[in-house]
Amino acid sequence: MTVRRDFKEPARCRPDLVIGREELFSAAREQLGRGGSVLLHGPAGIGKSTVLRALATEYGHAARTVLRCSPTESESHLPFLALADLLGLVLDEVSDRLPAAQRTALESALTGRGESTLQRDGLALRLAVLSALRALADTGPVLVVVDDLQWLDPASAELLGFAARRLGDTPVRMLCAVRTEDQEYDRHLRAAPPDTLAVRLGPLSRAQMSALLDHRGFTGLPRSTVRDIHRTSGGNALFALELGRALAENPTPPSPGEPLPVPTSLRALVLKRLEMLSEEARRTLLVASAGARPTLALLHAAGRDNAEAETAQAAGLGLLATEPEGPAVRFAHPMISAALYAEAPAQERRAAHAALSTAASDPIERARHLALATSGTHPEVAARLAEAAALARDRGAPSVAAQLSLLAARHTPADGPPSPEVLRLDAAEDAITAGELDLARDIAREVLTRATVPADRVRAWIIVIDTAGHAMTEVDAIFPQALADAGDDPKLLALVHYQLTWRAVLVKGDFDEAREEAAYAAALAARAGDRYTELMALAFQAQIETLMGHPDAPATIRRALQEPQDPRVACHHNGAGYSRFRWLIMSDQLPEARAAVTALLREVRRHGWVESEVHFLRGVAETELHSGHCGRALDLARESLRLARDTGIGEVASAVLTSLAEAAGGELDRALALAREALEHAERDGDQMYCSRALAALGHAQLVAGDVSAAVRSLRRVREVEQSLGITDPARGRWHGDLAEALVRSGEFAEAQDVIDVTREQARRLNRESVLAVLDRAEALVRAARGEQDAAVAQMTSAQDRLGTLGYGLEEARAAFALAQLRTGAPGPTAYDEAARLFRRCRALPWLRQVEAASEARRAQAVPTPASAPDGLDGLDGLASMERQVAALVMEGATNREIATRLFISVKTVEATLTRVYRKLGIRSRVDIVRLAAGRRTT
Repeated sequence: MTVRRDFKEPARCRPDLVIGREELFSAAREQLGRGGSVLLHGPAGIGKSTVLRALATEYGHAARTVLRCSPTESESHLPFLALADLLGLVLDEVSDRLPAAQRTALESALTGRGESTLQRDGLALRLAVLSALRALADTGPVLVVVDDLQWLDPASAELLGFAARRLGDTPVRMLCAVRTEDQEYDRHLRAAPPDTLAVRLGPLSRAQMSALLDHRGFTGLPRSTVRDIHRTSGGNALFALELGRALAENPTPPSPGEPLPVPTSLRALVLKRLEMLSEEARRTLLVASAGARPTLALLHAAGRDNAEAETAQAAGLGLLATEPEGPAVRFAHPMISAALYAEAPAQERRAAHAALSTAASDPIERARHLALATSGTHPEVAARLAEAAALARDRGAPSVAAQLSLLAARHTPADGPPSPEVLRLDAAEDAITAGELDLARDIAREVLTRATVPADRVRAWIIVIDTAGHAMTEVDAIFPQALADAGDDPKLLALVHYQLTWRAVLVKGDFDEAREEAAYAAALAARAGDRYTELMALAFQAQIETLMGHPDAPATIRRALQEPQDPRVACHHNGAGYSRFRWLIMSDQLPEARAAVTALLREVRRHGWVESEVHFLRGVAETELHSGHCGRALDLARESLRLARDTGIGEVASAVLTSLAEAAGGELDRALALAREALEHAERDGDQMYCSRALAALGHAQLVAGDVSAAVRSLRRVREVEQSLGITDPARGRWHGDLAEALVRSGEFAEAQDVIDVTREQARRLNRESVLAVLDRAEALVRAARGEQDAAVAQMTSAQDRLGTLGYGLEEARAAFALAQLRTGAPGPTAYDEAARLFRRCRALPWLRQVEAASEARRAQAVPTPASAPDGLDGLDGLASMERQVAALVMEGATNREIATRLFISVKTVEATLTRVYRKLGIRSRVDIVRLAAGRRTT
């Protein structure tokens, strides 16, 4: 079909069209913008048509003519059909401009009148298509859109390719999509211009697939379900949406350990070739689909004696992709395995699992298959599953442990020891460890509908509170119920009061109350003999005291590290090990802090503790960032953010740290966006702690981006929030130097000095040497602004040396940059060489760009200083250093924006400085400055 310029298509939802394809979409958009052509390729259902429609919608308005066709397999044998779709509606417009022989051949081919063929009218037809496209392009750009290029009839493909290869600079762009199962797309390029960009669409990541499912209305799916959809679909968008629809339409979710329900549409799509298999070969594939890691040996052990021949037959049909040199049996796509299993009758599935329950060598696998082969309650099966869950937990597979515990609960009699509710709570706690918070919350709430035992109910309440994360306002009403269920049992009360510690911090913002609650929880746990809860409460008490700058913090950390220790606490993200790391990093012991948190990360990865992994990844990234390893910090921060978003754990904290890492070594736009996102979430959750952290990250990014007034507003809010929370340790957020620097650049010198003085007193009390050095760097800027040039240079030099000695590479580089701006005698661009060297060493790209801009500005014209001020300003001793510089640039004719750029201050600061200059000199305008200077020169 043909679409004219005035044709208006229905509005489409752009975010849905490009979810997970942003980079590919941008590359294709740039290619089309340059006048080039694009070929999208990838397997069926991967999203090619969706991206093609988005690009066609975006670029259709820029074209005078849009030619479209979408051939199908059933019509691919009809010659010239696609050509008729493309040119049929414009034939009347171009036919008069074609030579007679070409017009006759084209009309015959498109209308079916006559007997035009490529053999008889080949040259005339080829030239006619080329001439038609050129004629259309004479009146404006042409966009040719072809979806499912693989079904283009051969005649149309030949004619289109002939024209495409000869269009040259003619403004005709082609946008095509073709189905390919691998990288072999070259033969399809014959129908496209020579400079066509081939863009392969691969599988979606789990996070991208989650976003797509949410956008299509499949919201609220547990992360464990999204994980199963991603695994089963192989990242294919069409398969994932069909699986999501099947789950939405199925009132009964799949049981633990069972695969997802596969809709009939997908079964038909992927199982057509199964009809060619023998019945025995089909049974062998069913056993393989039920196994976790099927091999030929496993199939033999499960009674499939002819496994080699039967799997070879399946591989020949494209159902299996067996390794030529290995024993593994691998399905060509996960959906084939899922559809095969879903298609099998329940009795055949149980028989396959029964065979695997004795054939599998791994005890966990044997127990899982035994459970899936057994119906109803069965104490012996339940005991086997509970043992397997404990083994999976020890192996560092908490997600597997959760599934096994749920299976054990299903097979446990109501009066069996342990009870089904205890096993379900075990599963919920394992799910939290694995980062599957939605699953854990659902299990706990289900337990609360039935449980009557106080210990079970309190344990379930704690799980619900834990899964809320920092959004504790959402579960605030739970605490009275949990306390009521706990009664006067000190062990249960300790659990609840430990959670009340978090509530005091996150909901009420009261550190004094939090410290008292933690101490009380530790005492209750000690009385009950619950060493785990006692150690957790002591560790959190130590963290609170550290943030408060409380003198008891070191002693509390030592108490939390005393023997006997619980191995579950040693590597917990709220345990004493992490409290010690926080103390080390705030005390400027960066090598020790890096070693401590790296060891913690290694240990939790070994155990599969995803929740703690998210926290420790941030800890390593933070240490690298302080050390000036910006590239490494950025990689780790991004990894932490991906994992946090995938699991729903610590998303705000990871966004804050990634914002700081982006501002140091990545992209400023992303730094600003992440900080704003974190602030929005923290404010929505009522989390004052992370409101201050997000505001600090936002203010820092704004300062690096040069938006000084916005940075001042954000960082002033941080100061207010932390004062209200009672946070006194400046090493906690390290925003104080940024606020002082932003205030200097805004001309607020008195407030800047106040921030420095107050923070310096706290830093000296706590011996925070790096904070003191950063404050000296900021104070040097204050002194320079007040005209104390020599003192400013000396103080800045000292600050740089101390930061380098302490190992704060990025802060050292920032001091070198500021020092280059202060020194006025250095020649041209070489004044910035040291700063550039240090920023390159840190891979601090946003800062390096600032240095390069400053160097270019100095190369163009050195910044005026009091020592080299124009003669007309000599003797004006009433002006401060910055005032003299601004006045000198005004005399040269510079605008306020130009002055701000050359002096590295904001336009608002320039305006405020000029106001003071006018007042001191008794004048009213910029013109008066020039006149005054000119008068001074003539006297």
